[in-house]
Amino acid sequence: MAKLVYILNGPNLNLLGKRQPHIYGSETLADVERECAALAAELGVKIRFLQSNTEGQIIDWIHQAREEAAGIVINPAAYTHTSVAILDALNAFDGPVIEVHISNVHKREAFRHHSYVSLRADGVIAGCGTEGYRLALRRIVTVAGTQA
Repeated sequence: MAKLVYILNGPNLNLLGKRQPHIYGSETLADVERECAALAAELGVKIRFLQSNTEGQIIDWIHQAREEAAGIVINPAAYTHTSVAILDALNAFDGPVIEVHISNVHKREAFRHHSYVSLRADGVIAGCGTEGYRLALRRIVTVAGTQA
């Protein structure tokens, strides 16, 4: 049976492809999910691809992942810079965590340079566009040994 990887997306990522395409590109979140699902099948893992604009929902999903996931890929979006609660939830997860940002946050406003999530993440991928999700999924498989 294939292992499960959670791919969690934070606020406003439901607008991917429509919101600031000069920063985030024209791919939609549905496009990213399709690409990740195809790669997951290739790698012999399953994914649970989720998005919420609500901090508490993301925390609940991280709690669920504790019981069933081999790893977490997370794009916390704006919660990156503000959520100690998401950090605390991730600290209670034993598997690998890879943080993803579509844009290079270090080339943007100074407040985006700080990440609470990075204090827990085993790796951070920023500025690789939506390809960062696939890079993160490959890394989870490598680190967690989740290949079937």
